[in-house]
Amino acid sequence: MTLSLAPPRPLSRLRHPSVLAAGAALVTVGVGAALVVAAGTDPATAWAALEEGMFGSPYSVGTSLNSAAVLALIATGFSVAHRAGLVNVGGEGQLCAGGLAAAATGLALPPQVPTALGVPLTLVAGFLAGALWAWLAAVLRTRRGTSEVITTLLLNFVGVGAVSVAVHEEGLLRQPVTSSETLPQSEALPAGAHLPLIAGAESPATVIVAVAAVAVVVTAVVLRFTGTGLRLTAVGHSPSASARLGLPVARLQEGGLGVAGGLAGLAGACLVATAPYVLAEHFSSGYGFTGLVVGLLARGSLIAVAAVSLLLGFLTSGGINLQLAAGVPASSVQIVQSVLVLLIAATMLWSNRRTGAAT
Repeated sequence: MTLSLAPPRPLSRLRHPSVLAAGAALVTVGVGAALVVAAGTDPATAWAALEEGMFGSPYSVGTSLNSAAVLALIATGFSVAHRAGLVNVGGEGQLCAGGLAAAATGLALPPQVPTALGVPLTLVAGFLAGALWAWLAAVLRTRRGTSEVITTLLLNFVGVGAVSVAVHEEGLLRQPVTSSETLPQSEALPAGAHLPLIAGAESPATVIVAVAAVAVVVTAVVLRFTGTGLRLTAVGHSPSASARLGLPVARLQEGGLGVAGGLAGLAGACLVATAPYVLAEHFSSGYGFTGLVVGLLARGSLIAVAAVSLLLGFLTSGGINLQLAAGVPASSVQIVQSVLVLLIAATMLWSNRRTGAAT
C-alpha cells in the first residue's frame, strides 16, 4: 500500500504566528501613516521623529527601558494570578497603593539615610502595600465567592482616589503650600531613597530595569520548574479537583493574587523613587491598564511579557517625540498602539480557533 502525502495547503502557511504578527504590524504601520498624513505631516519626517524618540539618544533609550520595566512588573504579576485561575484587572489601584506607601515611607526616613537602606525600605513598602491591596480582593474571592474581576476593578478607583486625597491634603503628604503655583504633590524623597542610575548621567535608566528583569526570570523559573508553579497550574485548571487532591486552593489563590498586587505595587514604588522623586496626582499615567494589556497579550508566557513590554515601552517614548518634533497629536500614537493590540489579539483568537477546528 502506497501512502501519498497531500501538499500543505497555502492557507495553512498564512496561519503561522510569525506571518500573522507581520501582517498585524503592516496594517498598524498603514494606519499610522494614514493618521500622520491626516495630521498634515510628511511621513518621512514623522518616522524620523519616532525613531529619534525611541533610539536617538541615551536619554530616549533609558526612558523607554524604564517604561518597559514598569509594564513588565505589572504583566508578570498578572501572569502569576492567571496561572492560579484568577484575572487581576486591578494593576492601576495596586500601583497607586504601592506608590503611596513608598512615598510615605521615603518621607519618613531621615534626610541622610544611606541608599543601601533607603531604597530597599521604599521598594519593600510598595510591594507590601500592593500585595495587601490585592489580597483584599483575593479574600473576598476565596471566602465569599465575589468575582476578583469586579473587586480589583473597583479597587482601582479607590487607589487613584487615595493618591489624590494624599497629595491635596497638607495634613497627609502634600508639600507645604508656599505660593499659588505650588503643585498638589508630595515633597521630594530623600536622596537615599532615589533609585540608582545604571547607565550614567546621560541616561535616566534606573535599577528598575534590573529589578524587572530579575522578576521576569525568577517568576518564569518558579512557574515552570518548581512545585509551587505546578500547584498554581493545577489550581488554575481545576480548583475542585485540586481540593480533592489536598491542595490548599484558597491559600494558593490568595498568594497568587497577592504576588500580582505586590509586583504592581513595586512598580508604583519605582515610579515614585524615579525623577522627579515625588508622589503626584495621576503619577501612574495609566501604566496599570497598559500592563494588563501586556499580560493579556502574553497569555502566560514570560518571554512574551518581556517582548511586548519592550515594544510598548519604546513606542510610548517614540510617541512623545513624535508629538513634539513632528506635530502629530499624541492621540494618534494611542490609536496606533490600540490598533496593534487589537490586531494581535484578533490574530491569536483566529489562529486558535482554526487550530481547534483542524484538530
